[in-house]
Amino acid sequence: MTRYLISFDDGAMTFPEEDLPEVAEASLKVVRKARDAGVWVFGGGLQSQRASVVSTDGTVTDGPYPETKAVLGGFAVIDVPSRENALEWAAELAAACRCAQEVREIMPDPTD
Repeated sequence: MTRYLISFDDGAMTFPEEDLPEVAEASLKVVRKARDAGVWVFGGGLQSQRASVVSTDGTVTDGPYPETKAVLGGFAVIDVPSRENALEWAAELAAACRCAQEVREIMPDPTD
């Protein structure tokens, strides 16, 4: 099996605030389905866009900043047999979250 990162940009969820409970429940339903199917690894939304960059010399700076074009808003990691399966799960998440999802294959764990 292969792990995939499914993610969405912060600000991509543009539904009215009063729809949040419905969207949250729909999203949790997909997460429960993925857990029951044994493909869910981990996921979550980001609490804020506050980020720090730690350089190779240990220097810490603020950033990247939300003014950039794409800023991560949330993600899921799943473990599925194929990219097609990952795209199917992404489609379910997109419908539940009401926003487009990006799918990327994660490199194999070097310790495996």
